[in-house]
Amino acid sequence: MQTKPPGALVIDTRSSDLEVNSEDDEEDMDEVLVADSPEPPEPVEPDDAMQTEDGQPGKLHPEQDMPFLFKTIQEALSVLKSEELYNFKMRFYQREKGLTLQHVLEGDILDFVDKIIEVLGGGRVTNTLIRYRLKQYYVRKHQIIREGVVRAGKQNFLNNVYVEPQISTCGKGGIDPFHELRPRRPSAFQLPSPDTFVGLNNLFRQQKADGQPVRMVVTTGIPGIGMTVSVGKFLLDWAEQVANKDLQFVFKLSFRTFWYLQNKTVAPPDKMSMIEMIGYYYPQCKDMKFLEEEGCKFLIIMDSFDCYQAALDWENAPVITDIHTKANPDVLVVNIFRGTVLRGARVWVLGRRAAVSQIPSKFIDLFTEIQGFSDEMKDEYLTKRFTDKRLAAKIVAHYKRLPSVIMLTRQPFICWMVAAIYPRQFRNPDYGSNPPRLTPFYINIMIVQMNRRLQFYYGKGDHDLKWTDEDKFLLTRMGKMSLKMLEKNTSVFYEEDVKEFGLKLTEVTVLSGLCTELPTAADGKRMFSFIHVTLQEYMAAMYVFTMFRTDGKNVLESGMHIPKIFAAKDQTKSPVGMVHCALERTFTAPLGHFDLFLRFLCGMLSPQCHEEQLSGCLYCHHAPKVGGLEEVQRLLEKKIQTAPADRVENLKECLRELIQKDE
Repeated sequence: MQTKPPGALVIDTRSSDLEVNSEDDEEDMDEVLVADSPEPPEPVEPDDAMQTEDGQPGKLHPEQDMPFLFKTIQEALSVLKSEELYNFKMRFYQREKGLTLQHVLEGDILDFVDKIIEVLGGGRVTNTLIRYRLKQYYVRKHQIIREGVVRAGKQNFLNNVYVEPQISTCGKGGIDPFHELRPRRPSAFQLPSPDTFVGLNNLFRQQKADGQPVRMVVTTGIPGIGMTVSVGKFLLDWAEQVANKDLQFVFKLSFRTFWYLQNKTVAPPDKMSMIEMIGYYYPQCKDMKFLEEEGCKFLIIMDSFDCYQAALDWENAPVITDIHTKANPDVLVVNIFRGTVLRGARVWVLGRRAAVSQIPSKFIDLFTEIQGFSDEMKDEYLTKRFTDKRLAAKIVAHYKRLPSVIMLTRQPFICWMVAAIYPRQFRNPDYGSNPPRLTPFYINIMIVQMNRRLQFYYGKGDHDLKWTDEDKFLLTRMGKMSLKMLEKNTSVFYEEDVKEFGLKLTEVTVLSGLCTELPTAADGKRMFSFIHVTLQEYMAAMYVFTMFRTDGKNVLESGMHIPKIFAAKDQTKSPVGMVHCALERTFTAPLGHFDLFLRFLCGMLSPQCHEEQLSGCLYCHHAPKVGGLEEVQRLLEKKIQTAPADRVENLKECLRELIQKDE
C-alpha cells in the first residue's frame, strides 16, 4: 500500500502462520505467509515451586488434578445443546464397553461427568482432554480460510469453498506441458495418469511393497499448488472426525519454527528434547509421556521444508531413541525422519521439490506430488467462491478467453487470483466486452510471489515490502536467463546456468516462487524450469523492457538486420525500434517460439503495466514516461496487413495488449 500509485490494483498477499499460542492465527497459503509472527512463548514453569526431595514438583500438573479434570469436563459439556449432548452421550456409550444406556442417560451433567472419570480414569481423561483441546484449536484455526485481507463478514468457510486437488503417487514435476501457440510439448514436462491419483485423506492408507502401512510420506508440488491449504483441510477433517479417526493425535510442527529455534541465540536453550519441542508448539501437550506407549497412533505433519535452510547431516547426526534426550533442532529433524525418535509416529513432510529432493530416499515410504485442478475442478472452485452465481458464471467465461490463463489455473493459487481480480473489474458495468489482457495478469503473479518471498523467507512485514536493488537484480537476472533460454529454444536450466547469471540456486529455484525442480535426469543431473513456459516468456519480455526503460538499451538489436528507418542510434533505442527487433526474431523463428514473448513485450509497453502496476516495485515512481507508443501501434497495424495468416491473430493480440485500457 505504501508504494501503490493512484488507480493501481493491489492484490494483498497478507496472511500468517502463527503458532498455537495465538488466538489470531492465520493459515499460511503456499506460499502467502508473513514471517514476522510472534515468537513462541517461553517454556512455562509451574506456579507452585514446592518440590519433593528428588527435585520434582510436589503437586500434580493441573491437567492431572482431579478437581481440574472434573471442572473442565463439566464446562465442556455445559455449552452443548441438548441434541449435541445426547449425541455425545450415545457416542460415549457405543465406545465404552460395559456401559448401559441407563449409565449415560440418567442423572444430570454432574452425574455424567462422574461416570466419565470413573470409566476412563485420570490418565485417559487427560489424554481425552488434550485431544479435545487440540481438535478445538484446529477447528478454530482452519474452519475459516484466510486469503489476502480478512474482512468482517467476507470470510469463507474452508469446507464451503475447498476443492481437493489431484495428488499423484507418480510425480513428474507438476509442469503443465501445454502451450497455446507451440504445437510440440517439451519432453521434460509430463503429467501423470489418473490411475496414480490418491485422495488427501488416504495418504496414510497406502502400503509399502511389503504390505506394511507407510510411515513417512513426502508431498511436493510447484509454488502455488495448494500444499498448505490441503494441510489445513486434513487437520480440519481429523478434528471434525470426518476422516482418519484411527489417529489419536495429529501435531503440526512447522519447519519454519524449527528454523527459528535453530537460529535463536537467547532463550530457549540451544538444545531441546522431542517432548519439549512438542510442548513448545503446543503448551497444553507438554509432558505427554503416552506418545512412547506401544499402540499410540499419531501423526506428525512437518510443512514448509523449504524454510529450513540449514544443511542436515543425514549420516552423522547423533542417534536419539527417546523423547527426553536433548539435542539441537537439526538433530531432532534427522531422527524424526530416521524413525528412531517418536517411533510410533507417522510423518508427513511437505515442501517445494528443490528442497525435499535433498531428503534421502531410504527414509521415504511414499513420494507424492500435488498436481492441482482438472478443468472441472477449476470451474467448481470459482463457482463455490461466490454466492452470486451469475457473477461466478461471468468470471468463469471471462478467464477462459485467455488460453494461457486456463492452463495456469491448474494451480489453486492462480484460481484464487482469478477470483480476486475479476470481480473487482466487473464492478464497472462496461467491463467484459473485450477479453482480459494477459500481461497484467502475469505481472500480478510476479508481484505476489516476490512479496511472499519477502514475507515468508526474509521476515518483512506488511508495510515493509519495498523491493531492494537486490530484489530487482534477482528478477532482471532471471529475466536475462529466460531470454537466453528462449534463444536456445529450451525450457530447462541447470545449476551452472544459474551461476552464469550471478544468482544463487536456492534463491531462484526455491525462494522466488517462480521456478521449480524437475525429476532428476537419467545422468543424475538436477534440472529446473519455470512453473510454466509462458512465465519464462513473460520474464524474458520483462527483462528486455526493463533494460530499455532503466538503462536505455535495446538488448534485441545485437546481430539483427536493422532497416534504414531504424538505423540511427536513437531509433534503435526507441520503443518502435525495440519492437521491430522483436518482430524480426518472431518472424524468423518457428510459430510459437517468440510469439508470446512479443505479446508480453507489447503489454509491458502499456502505461497501465509499467507505470501503474510496476511503479514503486520494479521501477521508480517518478521515472520518465515512455514515449513513441503511437509509432509502435502503427508498426503493429501495418504488420497485421502483411503478415502470414498463421501470425495475424497473435499480432492482433499484441496490439490489444498495447492499447486496451479496461484493466
